[in-house]
Amino acid sequence: MATFPPARRVVLPELLLPDSSPEAGIHLAVHEQGEGFPVVLCHGFPELGFSWRHQLPALAAAGFRALAPDQRGYGGSDRPDPVEAYDMQHLTGDLAGLLDALELERAVFVGHDWGGFVVWGMAVLHPERVAGVVGVNTPYLHRPPAPPMQILRKRLNGDDERLYLLWFQRPDEADRLLADNVRLVFEKLMRRGFRRDPGTVPRTDGRGGAGMNPFRRIREVENPGAVLLTPEELDHYTQVFTRTGFTGGINWYRNFDRNWETVPGYGVARIQVPCLMVTSEWDLALPPAMASGMPALVPDLETVMIPECGHWTQQEKPEELNRILVDWLGRRFR
Repeated sequence: MATFPPARRVVLPELLLPDSSPEAGIHLAVHEQGEGFPVVLCHGFPELGFSWRHQLPALAAAGFRALAPDQRGYGGSDRPDPVEAYDMQHLTGDLAGLLDALELERAVFVGHDWGGFVVWGMAVLHPERVAGVVGVNTPYLHRPPAPPMQILRKRLNGDDERLYLLWFQRPDEADRLLADNVRLVFEKLMRRGFRRDPGTVPRTDGRGGAGMNPFRRIREVENPGAVLLTPEELDHYTQVFTRTGFTGGINWYRNFDRNWETVPGYGVARIQVPCLMVTSEWDLALPPAMASGMPALVPDLETVMIPECGHWTQQEKPEELNRILVDWLGRRFR
């Protein structure tokens, strides 16, 4: 397992939210390595700051200060109870608060999966704190015409079980099932990408259909991708999520429609800082084509695709991603 610096607990300042009572500062567990211009690495679901274990030493060696927090709801960081405590205002507020706590004016924010949505949100809600943005698999998407869960539910005729995004909206159901099968979640789903025959859709809903909900019947789902994690890495994820459960991360999903309502600028505002979009050829959840509309919203954009790579890019193709990050950061932030 790659050498990974232990986390330190950082107390964030009081978070001031629009039309809301102040939230007392929470703790984030932050892994840090290196000195130089700060680069904040934001993980997705179900991951941890540990997911960036290959990037921290590479960025440090290249002369950057790399920071990888367990984000709100995950790992060693605080896990507030209210669902609303995981909306975009809170998640971006944590990252701005992290800069405040470390006395940093600005940073480059790098986000994968859900972390990608949050770093693009940083550029919308806290543009003065953002020097640059890197989306890893997650593009900056145009604002949909209606709340996104409403759109998806209509497309699937109300069959929420076929799509994990909708199934996660149900209180407690996904939380309990995943908590009862922690090791299987990572054994079966955190695997390498694979080539699909054109026009086919893998059976990932656990019941022989063409839906996309591998979580619902985790014991039955089949993933043809090769093993990604070492036994030690699998043990680490299993131990942490056995202790914390998955509710914190699932609550991020439960704010999709709330975010649409409270952050109307997301997907409309143009991002006015240097940006990099890294796509992965074989990512089923976030395919490269999803980034096709970004040039209209991001004037200073570079796009790179990593071939033959699935969803877990920073763990599956760490050397390729490190090379891309170090090159872009070196050219834009020296």
